[in-house]
Amino acid sequence: MLTQSYANDKPVHVMFLGVGAFTQGMMRILKQDGAQVSAYLTRDYAHYPPAQEGPVFLPEVHPDLPALLREQRVDMIIPMSIDWAQAPWAPALLDMAMPIFSPTGEAMRLERERDFARKLCQDFSIPFPKAFVARNRLEAERILQKHPMAFVIKNPLCSPTSPIHTILCETADDTRGWLDRIDYAEGVFLQEYLGRREAGHIALVSGGEIYSLVTNQEYKRAFTGHMGIAAGAPLGGIVERDPDDRYGLARELLHPLLPWFRQVNYHGPVQVTAALKNDRWHVLEYNIRLGVTSGPMILRLLENPLEVLWNTVRNRPLHIRFKEELQFGCSLTLAGYGYPYTQVQGPRLPVEVTASVDCDVWWNEVDRDDAGRLVMTGHRIADVVAYGATLDQALERAYANIRKIRCLGSYFRTDIGQILWPPGSE
Repeated sequence: MLTQSYANDKPVHVMFLGVGAFTQGMMRILKQDGAQVSAYLTRDYAHYPPAQEGPVFLPEVHPDLPALLREQRVDMIIPMSIDWAQAPWAPALLDMAMPIFSPTGEAMRLERERDFARKLCQDFSIPFPKAFVARNRLEAERILQKHPMAFVIKNPLCSPTSPIHTILCETADDTRGWLDRIDYAEGVFLQEYLGRREAGHIALVSGGEIYSLVTNQEYKRAFTGHMGIAAGAPLGGIVERDPDDRYGLARELLHPLLPWFRQVNYHGPVQVTAALKNDRWHVLEYNIRLGVTSGPMILRLLENPLEVLWNTVRNRPLHIRFKEELQFGCSLTLAGYGYPYTQVQGPRLPVEVTASVDCDVWWNEVDRDDAGRLVMTGHRIADVVAYGATLDQALERAYANIRKIRCLGSYFRTDIGQILWPPGSE
């Protein structure tokens, strides 16, 4: 356990930039490993969960984040999304050389700019689907006319506030039907649809080396049976401890980038999501974060999570120790009234836990009412997360516990682990 900061002889103070279940889970686990934790609330909802773990700070009260970091004697920060780099205080943050659990500068383009990732794959001979950038509807329609195929429609610049959220089209006609309905404010990125045989791999880059952590699966469609739209965040996820890269995703899609990682001084997390076509993995996208469903699960699998993150932000060699008794993690999302159609707003319905739970429950868009009762305040209620030596153990425990939470109109997917797993399955 790393309980002392080398710089100031006090417990390491980690400040998170985020809200909701992902932030709460990461805060709790690092706090249990000896860290002092706090959160800078980057959105106007889901404040209750991080507030259960440590002090929270509102941007409207503390608009100057660098000043707050100095005041609170913060040792490192962990952003939950890449939007921090667009904030007005970002240049001052970088100038103060605060350790950040995120790549910075040129390295951020790997996730931020979709066409940059495509070109990088081309430069390093990494398989990538056919992809095109269009500035407007007419250009997009000309691309579809020349290449009549199913495309995944994405925003060229990746951000939670992008005007286009990912739309999975399975035929050329599906694509055509969407092209006159999307917002072209930042253009559109059209990526060839390669089918449902997806998987991901998450690693850390530090000291010029790549350290594999897990192979994972995110269940992005809203409903059981892999039906419905691609939701704003996954409805479930699986991680498998995989330091040896048993499925080859890191070997084929991350390790070829090692010269570029070293060139741009990349240190931090990296996730690749890929699709299997003609027995080869093809990159769908890279992310420079641990992942909404995967982050807390990865930390739970580690014996020394704080030490690993501490050394990563300092770009040092890593000594990663996994808990021998745990091989898998399973995350289930309890979605609330109206989800994934977030324009449908429900009342502040009560959330009841009908029996004691024996796994992690990370709350999301919930709060306490005037009577102290837990109520839903948005569309995603909680993430229920369990672990085991086998996938069946993790699944059984997660499903047993999510059934102990009741909220009118809520639901969860009942097929996590039954489809899309093992990696390369449909």
